[in-house]
Amino acid sequence: MLVTHSHVLKLQLKLVTATRIGTKPLSLFKVWSFFCSKTVERAEEKDHTVNLFLHDIGTTMSSDLNDYKIIKEGEAEILMHAKNEVFYNKTQVNNRDISVAVLRTFISKRKQEHEAQLSKKTKGAPKVLENSEPSELVKEEELDTTPPEEHKSNGECKIEEEISPEEPCSTVEEESVKVTEECSTTEGQINGSEGKGRRELKPPRVLEALSASGLRSLRYAREVDGIGQVVAVDNDQASVDACRRNIKFNGSVAVSKVESHLADARVYMITHPKEFDVVDLDPYGSPSVFLDSAVQSVVDGGMLMCTATDMAVLCGGNGEVCYSKYGSYPLRGKYCHEMALRIVLACIESHANRYKRYIVPVLSVQMDFYLRVFVRIYTSASAMKNTPLKLSYVYQCTGCDSFHLQPIGRTISKNTSVRYLPGFGPVVPQECTDCGKKFNMGGPIWSAPIHDQEWVAAILADVKSMKDRYPAYDRISAVLTTISEELPDVPLFLSLHNLCATLKCTSPSAIIFRSAVINAGYRISGTHVNPLGLKSDAPMDVIWDIMRCWVKNHPVKPQPADQSGSIILSKEPVLQANFARAVASLSKAQAKKVARFLPNPERHWGPKLRAGRTITSKHVSLLGPEAINGALNQEDEEEPKSKKPRTEDTVTS
Repeated sequence: MLVTHSHVLKLQLKLVTATRIGTKPLSLFKVWSFFCSKTVERAEEKDHTVNLFLHDIGTTMSSDLNDYKIIKEGEAEILMHAKNEVFYNKTQVNNRDISVAVLRTFISKRKQEHEAQLSKKTKGAPKVLENSEPSELVKEEELDTTPPEEHKSNGECKIEEEISPEEPCSTVEEESVKVTEECSTTEGQINGSEGKGRRELKPPRVLEALSASGLRSLRYAREVDGIGQVVAVDNDQASVDACRRNIKFNGSVAVSKVESHLADARVYMITHPKEFDVVDLDPYGSPSVFLDSAVQSVVDGGMLMCTATDMAVLCGGNGEVCYSKYGSYPLRGKYCHEMALRIVLACIESHANRYKRYIVPVLSVQMDFYLRVFVRIYTSASAMKNTPLKLSYVYQCTGCDSFHLQPIGRTISKNTSVRYLPGFGPVVPQECTDCGKKFNMGGPIWSAPIHDQEWVAAILADVKSMKDRYPAYDRISAVLTTISEELPDVPLFLSLHNLCATLKCTSPSAIIFRSAVINAGYRISGTHVNPLGLKSDAPMDVIWDIMRCWVKNHPVKPQPADQSGSIILSKEPVLQANFARAVASLSKAQAKKVARFLPNPERHWGPKLRAGRTITSKHVSLLGPEAINGALNQEDEEEPKSKKPRTEDTVTS
């Protein structure tokens, strides 16, 4: 920021006033010289930045302007090369929009927590100081001026923040004798005054560990109010060049807030421990190799945003690979996508525990072809002992849709002490009590809540209040609305169609089935993962009793006696289901007919090719025939330019 003209005039006026009253204007001369030097330096930096940007654009235009296209998302614009040199995925607009919304809520929550902490200190201060002697008060004041260790300075000394028009030095006629004391900006006074500034909450620092084109970092810098420094890191030179070009392309706000570095994200994070308030991981594939260093680089109470796109591995396609990456074995049930969320959360918790830290999930989303989790990280050796209480193994019946969870740990409370013990087991016999089949065992998974409903409500309210600033507003508002209606304390879910497929019966409507569960005295809700999924705290024997009562009113054809459905229907129901319409059978969003599951906005909406891959005809399912034909035609046109045509002159020579 350059020094404003009014600010310079005020300093000149103070200098004249100080000279007239006979005070020593040495400090004001230092202020004046310091401001002048900073003004020249910043003007030179700005000119240098503009020249670099014009040079880059000139180089781009001289090479071939047709090879670049401008992509606008939110308030950020980037230049993308047509040869897929740097990865950009249009589908991730939902991911980036949700991240912006969560980051806005995090900044407001962080400010509220800081104010609450300060109010506690101010309330407790008079009680401590009532019986204190004056000498003790002086000592305590001196201690207050020393900054705490956890609030380390970023190493930046901005003179514009130290001297502002609102400070006492902006007045000229009042108390002019104190000018030299209040407006002195020598290095000693600057360093001494930083202690008071450290008690104030600094803007959050954000690290995007895998930046690629830098679009996400640019959106954070331009769209999130109150954001501080955004550091974009990538280990690919082409990506760093593109990121720096896009930073300059987005103007002075991006240049002042975003910086790009060529480095290995793992090395960068592990060499900057507890320095970033927010760390964003969005790799192409699995994030497992980055988690250990990521949990170390987040400050206490900071946030880790993590994306995983290897859904085939997390959903049970390669169980042994999932175990090697995440330390958990997946099961291929209808709930596999929610289980994938819980596997990633359990993996992050495992990495955090190695450094006496633990996580608190704020929001966990599975949509399109990926999952995205937002967790806050805290440090506490005592709270870390509760981790086994948050993890469970899953037993899935191979014959029917029954599943059961077995917690890893339990506690016993005696007086004021708490004793931690291993969990009781097994929770299931060798054979399923419903159909007589064997169980598959998976996990461990995160069985504690994966959302904070207070955060979800705040994020949804923020999104609705600024709907014009979210390109994917319809989709993310629908997802957040569905998440706000989920039962927070019920892991995994049932599929009504899968239950009916086991029994070979017609399916009741979701309203009828919900009403039967509610009339039985249990809770039930939908899930954002699957439009047909139902989360309920009702045990499996109650669910099967409801289905037995349904089949009695809607008979099925005779089936072989050894099938799972026949074995289940051969038992008489203990619970007599009541299918009368319940008041709470429809959620508020369903009652208002709010869209909760939207179709893809266009065809071939899915993951794109990794940067640098050559587009061929085998990618038609990902990109579509038009994109494939366009890429192949472009290659055919470029081929004669690289290879000189054979002429008669070349043959005769």
